[in-house]
Amino acid sequence: MASEELITAVVIDDHPAIVAGVEAWCAAADPPIRILDSGPSVAAAWVRPGDRADVVVFDLQLSGQTPAYADLRRLVDAGRQVVVYTMRDDKDTALTCLDIGAFTFLTKAEGQHHLVAAIRAAAENLPYTPPSLARAIGIDDRPDRPRLSPREIDVLVNWFACESKEMVAEKLGLSARTVGSYIDRVRIKYANAGRAAPTKAGLVARAIQDGLVRLEDL
Repeated sequence: MASEELITAVVIDDHPAIVAGVEAWCAAADPPIRILDSGPSVAAAWVRPGDRADVVVFDLQLSGQTPAYADLRRLVDAGRQVVVYTMRDDKDTALTCLDIGAFTFLTKAEGQHHLVAAIRAAAENLPYTPPSLARAIGIDDRPDRPRLSPREIDVLVNWFACESKEMVAEKLGLSARTVGSYIDRVRIKYANAGRAAPTKAGLVARAIQDGLVRLEDL
């Protein structure tokens, strides 16, 4: 997405009041975010104009059903940037969404400021961790954390702080290709642990979960 273009989103939610609120918040954002379409089922994200949206704002629990993890996974597998926006606020749901590959997870109680910021961050592929997700990450005690070498951790943490792999390479005295190889190895380790992180924002979330970096360091 070119920096001068408006960010676009599609809203998947079966509550008209929620959709109207999200549309109003996005219209009032500076710069505004354009809502291309909305609907009560995930179908709106797969057909025009919703299939061209930069970000999918996704209610995980539509029509009182159980969490729509399968729909979330299909969106993520198709390369969509998904902001989960839901009434559910439990740790397991938040971490499951993150593990599937959602860009971030918000509860509907978090409101305008966090949702607009999350949509913008997702469109620009920048990390964003709202309070509900930060709490879930902070108490994540699951054992499936991949073992990273000290050098892999060093490269990863420096990459989070730099704009490019070339900058990391210059700082650490490595080639850009070597930096890329370290990052690819980390991605493979997370994928093998069932916690895929295909984007930089996803790796940041994993690193926060696993205590490699702190929120205040980002």
